Amino acid sequence: MSVTSGKTRPSLTQEILSHLGLANKTAAWGTLGTLRTFLSFSVDKDVQRLLRAIAGQGVDCSAIMGVLTNRTREQRQLICQAFQERTQQDLLKSLQAALSGNLERIVIALLQSAAQFDAQELRTALKNSGPAEDVALEILATRSAPHLQECLTVYKQNFQVEAEEDIKSETSDILQELLLALAKGVRDRYSGIIDYNLVEQDVQALKQAEAPSTEGTWVLIFTQRNLEHLIRVFDQYQRCTGHELEKTVQNRFHGDARAALLSLASVIKNTPLYFADKLHQALQDIKPNYQVLMRILISRSETDLLSIRAEFKKKFGKSLYSSLQDAVKGDCRSALLALCRGEDL
Repeated sequence: MSVTSGKTRPSLTQEILSHLGLANKTAAWGTLGTLRTFLSFSVDKDVQRLLRAIAGQGVDCSAIMGVLTNRTREQRQLICQAFQERTQQDLLKSLQAALSGNLERIVIALLQSAAQFDAQELRTALKNSGPAEDVALEILATRSAPHLQECLTVYKQNFQVEAEEDIKSETSDILQELLLALAKGVRDRYSGIIDYNLVEQDVQALKQAEAPSTEGTWVLIFTQRNLEHLIRVFDQYQRCTGHELEKTVQNRFHGDARAALLSLASVIKNTPLYFADKLHQALQDIKPNYQVLMRILISRSETDLLSIRAEFKKKFGKSLYSSLQDAVKGDCRSALLALCRGEDL
């Protein structure tokens, strides 16, 4: 029997917003991203600013980043179109010629469409010599179904091959099954109704899927059920077994499959915390992983970066902004700080 969902504990972000009096005011708050539509937007003025920044004796990197990190992706696309119309030149190519290193990479990521950016990141992840599951799973598991479909369409257009074919050629076993299932984008949509009978069925299925040749059960449940349902499956599994589902994953799987399932479990339980963990890890090395920092800060800047910042501060006791200030060097530092936007006290 299906019953309506009971009252659940509010997320950290909801708790913060409730204290601000904005928890239920979507129109006032608008988004949990750090980048909002620039209200004084003038495409002509921005084109002129960028022309002056690259036409002088020295490239004005500050002016370039001042424009690009203060506009939404939609507004940046309008700037690209206007720049092309007024100058007969491609803005991205013009900026690439003027910049280099990490700053150039940030500009490329900012000026691409979201689908183009993700398609390129997915292709790189699948074709490089390292493990593919980390970046590929991040993109396939955390993007909305419409965005993912657009990304896969762009992937085929740009690389003349379906992403699914690259997944098949570059991965194997349960990791391949997981990525292919996620790429189909067939996860159930949450209807506001929790089917507790199905929750119990899934819990029992996972308990019985600890023997060999039962991997398909894990793939089906982890990739097709909606997140609200899965959160209850995780909770019920722990009540029934006395331990978290992740412990079973660690004991049952190995290598890439284990890493992928644990990452997917993190996405399911708390997506902002999943990204906060990835950002923290990217900042821990002697040399920060700039590609991870750029990808997450840019891709989440218009969706949930405020939530990610809150989870980062809660878990690590230091704000994301301060962590970036301390770890990041060079020309791209101000750009990443601008995307992060502010300090969390």
